[in-house]
Amino acid sequence: MTINYLTKEGFERLTGELDDMKTRGRAEAARAIAEAREKGDLSENAEYDAAKEAQGLLELRINDLEKQLANARVLDASEVDTSKVTVLAKVTIMNTKNKAKITYQLVSESEADLKAKKVSVSSPMGQGLLGKTIGETATVRTPNGDMQFKIVDISI
Repeated sequence: MTINYLTKEGFERLTGELDDMKTRGRAEAARAIAEAREKGDLSENAEYDAAKEAQGLLELRINDLEKQLANARVLDASEVDTSKVTVLAKVTIMNTKNKAKITYQLVSESEADLKAKKVSVSSPMGQGLLGKTIGETATVRTPNGDMQFKIVDISI
């Protein structure tokens, strides 16, 4: 059992998604199956098969969300230690080759969003940065070889 660390917003988003799937999603799936069932012979009814498959995928996602939430620990940003890179920390790094700076927030897998500059702690970047302090150099393994990043700042 792995602990799923979430922000309050991430926990609320997953809870909302789960509630929506259990209410609206299940009702829509049942309605689609009922409509397909009314169209006749179920043995050759592709619409019925598709509706049942969609229902199965919905239930699979509901089960996955329930597991994530059951193992969730909501982190309070005010309690995060900024002396080193941890979950929820915003870390500014500098590429040692081209001196480019970028800031990422380390989050759980379920909250990762590269466009929002939220990187999963289990990603190669996240694993390379975790536990580092300001001034340290992190080595991140990539398919094109190792990259070096200097930790410039850690904040919340």
